[in-house]
Amino acid sequence: MFDADVASRGLGIELVSAGDGAAVARMRVTAGMVNGHRIGHGGFLFLLADTAFALACNTHGPATVASGGEISFLRPVRQGDLLTAYATERVRYGRSGIYDVTVSRGDEVVAEFRGRSRTLDRPVEG
Repeated sequence: MFDADVASRGLGIELVSAGDGAAVARMRVTAGMVNGHRIGHGGFLFLLADTAFALACNTHGPATVASGGEISFLRPVRQGDLLTAYATERVRYGRSGIYDVTVSRGDEVVAEFRGRSRTLDRPVEG
């Protein structure tokens, strides 16, 4: 799935690991990701967390998509920061799931994301 994710790969997001309801992805904040306050734009942090979430919820096999997600920004990030997103499955029930993603800069947590997934009853159309 990640090989076909042009958006994530185009932003330099790297897959570190994925398996059994969990995933780790990382991204370096570039000059093009900084907003008018000279800090990382929240949309890019959301995209990194959402990518880790997508990778985690697709480790079980059937095509799974997001049904919703929210993020809390805890600390600003800056150009040059290397961010790592750690996604963990909290629960799966039927075709639905809940996943938490912690985005860190080294040992410092900069954002927390919660995603809701839905497994499709058909393949994703390409």
